[in-house]
Amino acid sequence: MTPDNIIKFIREAFKQPEAFIPLHEPCFGGNEKKYVLDTIDSTFVSSVGSYVTRFEEMMAQLTGARFAVATVNGTTALHLALLLAGVKFNDEVITQPLTFVATANAIAHAGAVPVFLDVDRDTMGLSPLALQTFLQQFATINQDGMCINKKTGRRIAACVPMHTFGFPLRIDEIVDICAAYNIPVVEDAAESLGSYYKSKHTGTFGVVGTFSFNGNKTVTCGGGGAIVTDDEEIARRAKHLSTTAKMPHTWDFVHDEVAYNYRMPNLNAALACAQLEQLKTFIENKRRLSESYAAFFTGSEIAFVQEKEPGRANYWLNTIIFPDHKCQQEFLKESNNQKVMTRPIWRLMNKLPMYNTCQTDALENASWLEERIVNLPSSVRFN
Repeated sequence: MTPDNIIKFIREAFKQPEAFIPLHEPCFGGNEKKYVLDTIDSTFVSSVGSYVTRFEEMMAQLTGARFAVATVNGTTALHLALLLAGVKFNDEVITQPLTFVATANAIAHAGAVPVFLDVDRDTMGLSPLALQTFLQQFATINQDGMCINKKTGRRIAACVPMHTFGFPLRIDEIVDICAAYNIPVVEDAAESLGSYYKSKHTGTFGVVGTFSFNGNKTVTCGGGGAIVTDDEEIARRAKHLSTTAKMPHTWDFVHDEVAYNYRMPNLNAALACAQLEQLKTFIENKRRLSESYAAFFTGSEIAFVQEKEPGRANYWLNTIIFPDHKCQQEFLKESNNQKVMTRPIWRLMNKLPMYNTCQTDALENASWLEERIVNLPSSVRFN
């Protein structure tokens, strides 16, 4: 199968014989303008407004979490979630190297040090086997019940698995392994809104989960994030810390700790509410596209990534795996030259200069996938 064959199929699928085809563009076909104009008319455009509350209620209902707290983006949501889980300066946080840089950055913002462990090839998410092997080799529980890395002497304060491109990883196994070592799980579900594992929404397996509503996500409000949890105290603290730790008062300004201005504005929340109303339709549409891609690549030397039971993916980004790095690079060059936007997976976090001294395992699967993965155009199609 040649690059031209694939590009031709993509153009036919999107009914765009010549125009530029983006990787994932937003679709505004509902109440977006109505709700945004409503916020303007109300003059409540900042972080105090009815749409922020409505967004949080919708997110809680959608995910099945007891509580949801709105933030300005997914990175701030993950940063706060780590602090709420108890991560402190010079702690360590286990995560995967095959992720967007925001995952590692949020760990660094919390003052902690990432540890990068391998992923599974089929889910592209953190491998339970890699996690178990690492902890058996390096972890010990001290007299205070804390998990300590015997190599570094640091406390392993959390584990952050990420559901890559919306494909659920084996999150129940990750949670069980971490529980045996007293390690809280903070789920990075930034890409997996509308994805489920064993009929339970991603982001709700750990102590706390986080989502992103960036401009390229399945549901977007330009920027935006959310924290979900079943823990009432964590939810209360999340809202308090995200609003500069201001104590409730009719007119006085009293703040009881150093905190953050992380609250989502009402303008963004209005857009998010309108988008969430369409999530079911978006995912149905995207799943039809994924079925078309799957049929096209059947029998090819190029593998199309599909959800693995018992997971159900939102197919945020459709993903193919080439036989080798040369084929990947040739296709990336040709497709982008022909105005069909495709992307490789991210550079592994441990290869970035700010994280190249972090502890890792062999990362065999992550390295293999890095050299072969390409994301294909995945926008919602209504033409």
